[in-house]
Amino acid sequence: MLHFPVLRWGEPYQSLDVERVHHFETGEPIAEVSQANGGLVQRDLRKLARARDALRAIPSAELLAMCAKAADLFLDGDLPLGDATQSADDFVRCQSATTGLPEHMARMNMHKLHHVLTNLDAILASLMRGLDLDILARGHGMERGVPRSYQATTPALGIVLPSNSPGVHGLWLPVIPLQVGLVMKPGSSEPWTPWRMAQAMFAAGVPKEAIAIYPGAHDAGGTIMNHVPRSLIFGSTQTVNQYRANPAIRVHGPGFSKILLGDDVVDDWERYLDVMVDSVLVNGGRGCINCSGIWASRHTREIAEAIAARVGPVAPKRHDDRDAALAAFTTPGQAAAVNADIDAALEEAGVEDVTAPHRDGDRLVAKERCDYLRPTVVHCESPDAAIASKEYMFPFTAVVACPQARMIDAIGETLVGTAITADDAWIRALLDAPHIDRLNIGPIPTTKLDWMQPHEGNIVEFLYRARAYQSAPLQ
Repeated sequence: MLHFPVLRWGEPYQSLDVERVHHFETGEPIAEVSQANGGLVQRDLRKLARARDALRAIPSAELLAMCAKAADLFLDGDLPLGDATQSADDFVRCQSATTGLPEHMARMNMHKLHHVLTNLDAILASLMRGLDLDILARGHGMERGVPRSYQATTPALGIVLPSNSPGVHGLWLPVIPLQVGLVMKPGSSEPWTPWRMAQAMFAAGVPKEAIAIYPGAHDAGGTIMNHVPRSLIFGSTQTVNQYRANPAIRVHGPGFSKILLGDDVVDDWERYLDVMVDSVLVNGGRGCINCSGIWASRHTREIAEAIAARVGPVAPKRHDDRDAALAAFTTPGQAAAVNADIDAALEEAGVEDVTAPHRDGDRLVAKERCDYLRPTVVHCESPDAAIASKEYMFPFTAVVACPQARMIDAIGETLVGTAITADDAWIRALLDAPHIDRLNIGPIPTTKLDWMQPHEGNIVEFLYRARAYQSAPLQ
């Protein structure tokens, strides 16, 4: 059986404690995954400084070239995994088998990550506003004739990763060219992407001692966050609230991404139906950038019906079917709990599931070893409905009736807000709204990201701080 090891600063390590991951449809064991406990992680973190030392020995321009080479290896190469090698096709099959993501979506996410890696030079130039990367390496330099100094806040970035969508890995790819190491705890059912990406980087010349990967239980992730000076974690609203006040930890939680239709365009809503459907359905609705709410002052019932007519008939297909649009829920009971939560919310007055007439059968499709939830569109007559502020890990959206004057205040935290409008005064108010992270003006799907711009904060500013610096010759 395939063995998935711990990666201790580039060196594979087979633990006596292993967890098996199984195919979500057949139950076939896919791999034994070595488990790292908090004690092992803590011991290894004593070598944290070596990660940055190894990377600082290589100019940033060379690290960028290595990442570009790694992009092609990640996409197409045969790379080490345990005592074997893994082809790109094997990777897709394994990732799909353990996460429930259809194979074509797994491959689509590979291409997204390939795009990020091959464009890291432009992405970092944008995130750094044209600042020379070498200034970060030296710690000081001149920017437009003015002295500048930047100090790394950590020798490595700790990351506690999720299992829901491989697309999130694009957020940490710029770290290596910034000469900062990586310490990762992968999601329990998705260890594949960080491992394969690390092996691609090693094959391209990135020092092995710059990357560590620790599959394991919660204590492994907790140790990383407690002992690495800067960390990212992905989680629920509860996780966000737990770490919100900690400046050393950046939390990526639910997106609550939304489309807002302005009063000046809402009468022509049919022109934007494709944008709304794509924002809800792409990538199986699993991402924080999928649209969980569509807000308008009028025509909301018609909008909800039109979206429901498009997505309601979508049904589960085999994971290897190129037309599969839904991902499986592989955690027992999870889909049933979500389904029950939606049903309870539908008891509230003014809330209705408008997809019911458009699907053949129930929302919950229970299989022997996994479950599916079919796309769901609910109509809310008021923004005060509880379900108007919900997000779920499948194609779900609430179409909410709300006056435009109240909309910005009522939508709450929003990772991606697509506002379809040409109203200059409203656009100004949207630009000033602190609870909208990524703002799109015009018919742009919430799922369309511009990697040249920061996603939930600028990773460069998280890993480096500006400080005063002066020097003078000795007398």
